[in-house]
Amino acid sequence: MKNFKFFLFNVLLLVPILMFGQQTIKGTVVESKGNTALPGVGVIIKGTVKGTSTDFDGNYTLENVKPGDVLVFSYIGFYTQEITVGETTTINVSLVESTESLDEVVIVGYGVTTVKDATGSVTSVKAKDLNKGAIVSPDQMLTGKVAGVQITSGGGAPGSGSTIRIRGGASLNASNDPLFIIDGVPVDKEGIAGIRNPLNTINPNDIESYTILKDASATAIYGSRASNGVIIITTKKGSDGDIQGTYSSNFSVNTNIETVDALSADQFRTYVNENGIPSDIALLGNENTNWQNEIFRTGYGTNHNLSLNGSSGAFKFRTSLGYTNQTGTLKTSKLERGTFAVSIGTVLLDEHLKIDLNTKLSLINNRFADTGAIGNAISFDPTQPVYSNNPTYGGYFEWLQENGNPQAVGAPRNPLALLELRNDESHSNRSIGNIQFDYKMHFLPELRANLNLGYDISSSDGDNTIFNSATAKTAELAALGSISHFEQDKKNILSDFYLNYAKDIDAINSSIDFMVGYSYQNFKNEGFDKNNIQDKTLTELLDYYNELNLQSFFGRLKYSYADKYLLTLTYRRDGSSRFSKSNRWGNFPSAAFAWKIYEEPFMKNANAVSNLKLRLSWGITGQQDVGDYYPAIATYLASTNTAQYQFGSSYITTFRAQPFNSTLKWEETETYNAGLDFGLFDNVLSGSVDAYFRKTKDLLNFIPFPGGSSLSNAGNANIGKMENKGIELTLNTKAIRTEDLNLDFGLNFTYNDTEITQLTTNDGPDYEGVPVGGFDGGVGNTIQRHTVGYDPYSFFVYQQVYDANGKPIEGVYVDRNNDGIISNADRYRYQKPTADYTLGFTTDLNYKNWNFNMAWRANIGNYVYNNVDSAKGFRDQLLNPGFPNVIENGVENILESGFINGGAERYLSDYYVQEASFVKLDNVTVGYNFGSVFGESSNLSVSGSAQNILTITDYEGLDPEVGNGIDFNIYPRPRIYMIGVNLNF
Repeated sequence: MKNFKFFLFNVLLLVPILMFGQQTIKGTVVESKGNTALPGVGVIIKGTVKGTSTDFDGNYTLENVKPGDVLVFSYIGFYTQEITVGETTTINVSLVESTESLDEVVIVGYGVTTVKDATGSVTSVKAKDLNKGAIVSPDQMLTGKVAGVQITSGGGAPGSGSTIRIRGGASLNASNDPLFIIDGVPVDKEGIAGIRNPLNTINPNDIESYTILKDASATAIYGSRASNGVIIITTKKGSDGDIQGTYSSNFSVNTNIETVDALSADQFRTYVNENGIPSDIALLGNENTNWQNEIFRTGYGTNHNLSLNGSSGAFKFRTSLGYTNQTGTLKTSKLERGTFAVSIGTVLLDEHLKIDLNTKLSLINNRFADTGAIGNAISFDPTQPVYSNNPTYGGYFEWLQENGNPQAVGAPRNPLALLELRNDESHSNRSIGNIQFDYKMHFLPELRANLNLGYDISSSDGDNTIFNSATAKTAELAALGSISHFEQDKKNILSDFYLNYAKDIDAINSSIDFMVGYSYQNFKNEGFDKNNIQDKTLTELLDYYNELNLQSFFGRLKYSYADKYLLTLTYRRDGSSRFSKSNRWGNFPSAAFAWKIYEEPFMKNANAVSNLKLRLSWGITGQQDVGDYYPAIATYLASTNTAQYQFGSSYITTFRAQPFNSTLKWEETETYNAGLDFGLFDNVLSGSVDAYFRKTKDLLNFIPFPGGSSLSNAGNANIGKMENKGIELTLNTKAIRTEDLNLDFGLNFTYNDTEITQLTTNDGPDYEGVPVGGFDGGVGNTIQRHTVGYDPYSFFVYQQVYDANGKPIEGVYVDRNNDGIISNADRYRYQKPTADYTLGFTTDLNYKNWNFNMAWRANIGNYVYNNVDSAKGFRDQLLNPGFPNVIENGVENILESGFINGGAERYLSDYYVQEASFVKLDNVTVGYNFGSVFGESSNLSVSGSAQNILTITDYEGLDPEVGNGIDFNIYPRPRIYMIGVNLNF
């Protein structure tokens, strides 16, 4: 009671004192550069929600302010300022313009720069701006985010790979993939056995930023592997201060949006009864089976991540654990991944020696579904049951021969049996890491020595077991099934060393930054495949060992005058063991110039312009990745145990000379780029425009060889040229900035055009080009051509003729050369699979504790060959007279076209080449931040998201986004619903 009275006395005493101490603060806020009034400046008492904002003339009034309160003045594009209230009631403030966005550090090859000092076409995307949702593979985080970067998912399988193209790619038959560098280590993006997307080995939650290098000035420092651009992934590192933890978890549900329009059981019965002969009709069953429903399911996924970061003494560290479990919508498909990452950094020797250690480990278990079941689910007779009473084939219904042996001629397999009687599993481990030493010389602080030692090591094994194989010749062999096994080890060892000298020369108002270095990287790939393990008479062991060595000398000079005129010169000399000694080395120079126009005196009064920089660049990059490890070197292949030479009672292993071309050399790409970076109204609106022209010569092309001129009738040769040009636009706007509401918009736009300008040493007018693009149903035929004057992979087709009602007339095509007959000479180049224009649009809305993100994407001008309709949309596919004991289902297109025969010309009709432009709503995320629920240092937030929400397109197939332009047997991309939680502690 005594304590209560004392407390009450003090309250009664202090209240009037506090009331007396409150006052009204007034003032004006201006910008320091021109002393211009700033409207809309936020003024808030620190630690409270009480505040106001300046009016149109920059004036503000704030009541009930006590001496000792701290006023916080904040405005977009300016540094925040804090002022403690004293005795005066008038506080005028002059805010200083922020250059934070221009001073942002971006990573470039063998070093860093800032946005304002970058001379090349470089784009950086931070973790907070990446795609949200149930992200399994890191490449999904970048989809639609960067102008000039197109990412096409390979399908809906868990962890499926993507096709990534920067400015359309620069090669025909060599790799068009960009070079990936993770924490300074150029990694192997080629297929790791058992991992269909090698980037899946990186936990997306560990990624801090992506930096995309696009033009030759930015990429040439990487020389031989940079023709298709460079993507640098930087992972999260430790920070100063006490240990902090983060736990995030999400649960997702995956469902297919739709399925292929196969005929229903009733539609199929009607069609067979109307078009079939009695023996066809007699094969009809009594069931109503939707085979696509039988093979697809609802998939589920979970993702858990725990990280700790902080510092202890001289060391900063971060460590993380991750676990992902994802089941696909196609039955039996599944991915399970565990990841572990550690980053340790320290500075020693009076801050002259900086050491960074990074290592990432992943363990991945995959079960792969037989995607052939997707096509079979379209074609298998829907009037038949899923199961039968015959246990020989796992109890599944199958089309059998009259003698009971498996698989009647021309019959598809039971699609569900293809999935459930196959166990195709792999187990893969991968570790990527490096240790980097950066030493600033004691005797010359401007000189630094940097040593980077890195590795990328993986091992994998797997088994593919097929039970009760209905593809065997006899029931006895069917019972044996099929077993195969593989093992693989890959090693990528890196050693980079460079010296860097940087100094400001005040006497001439200049600065220089000079770097010279050496790089050594060695790849080893070894393993074996063992097939038909269960049948010793067929067992075959195929082992292999391959090695690739890359060595480079490189240098870069950066010169700046008056901090307005910037010049960058780079040079790299690369050697690759893929080529013979005479052609082993390639030289790759580049030059770039940038002018900070906004720093010129004549721009001082242009208050609306906060950034204006012109960039010009030129450079040459190379390409040596043709897939084969020894394309220019004589090698020999040992015969298998079934192809040995008998000498008496002994069998001798023979060796066969392999095809090679000793004249192979570097493919070279020369690029010109002009860009303009701009910022308006204190960077409320900012962006960039780039125009580029790229030409590639000495294409690593796969062409026919004249008879007797080589060990093969076709192979790699440096013949051909290609040109590529385009425009890129990026716009970002901070549309609304208030105390409670922030709204940002982002837009990127790309126009790209590619043309083949040469394919042979003497391109005659009658040369059709290189056939590419095989498809289902057209054995030995191709639907695409590489042709001079056209885009790569342009469709090469007959022009369909239609009747008065717009229905295609079967077997009737336009005689384009007017010679009176329809022949291959009447085919023409019609459209292409790549888009003319790509767009990405993002919205980021934050209101108090709520946040909302939305990502749209569009492709315009891309076409797709609908191979589903061409292979499953004619009568003789359903009722094939050559296979009298089988009937198959088809798609609804057969009811529209009425096609009967599957002749080669029908497959090659432009009727099946369909416009596939689309607009997609990729992602919508809504989140709420609960704040410090579990203590002052904690923060809890929850979010919900949906992916692959909406597709607007005229394409008649399942999905208009097809990487190679040929739509068949595609694993559907599911719609994903996710709920997640994030806790900082």
